[in-house]
Amino acid sequence: MADSSMQINALIVDATDPERLAAFWSELLGRPVVGRMGPYVWLRRENGLGLGFQRTAEPKSSKNRMHFDVTSPDPAAEQQRIEMLGGHRLEQYAGGGFLVMADPEGNEFCIIPEGPFELDDEGRANYLG
Repeated sequence: MADSSMQINALIVDATDPERLAAFWSELLGRPVVGRMGPYVWLRRENGLGLGFQRTAEPKSSKNRMHFDVTSPDPAAEQQRIEMLGGHRLEQYAGGGFLVMADPEGNEFCIIPEGPFELDDEGRANYLG
């Protein structure tokens, strides 16, 4: 494999209301909003990675092709906090072993425990802790 000088600089999430979505993720991740430019709202860069929200006219219409995995020592407690912030659980994924949530615009993300886990051939989690 050849070396590459390319790096992922930022993840951008399309949003019909980037201010609202940035506020949700800001509160969830503890990363304050630090900038606005044109159709973008940016959270504080951490570990070299930016997270931005770009205004789009079209609402989300199908399953994400990419999603965030966030870790927590207590996923159940985070579920309650996410719901208070305007997110919700996606019950259709309940059998998969991960806690799958959606942000206020319906973007899916998983809350995974900080401890070790294994995956079966279907991607279902088996927690070892």
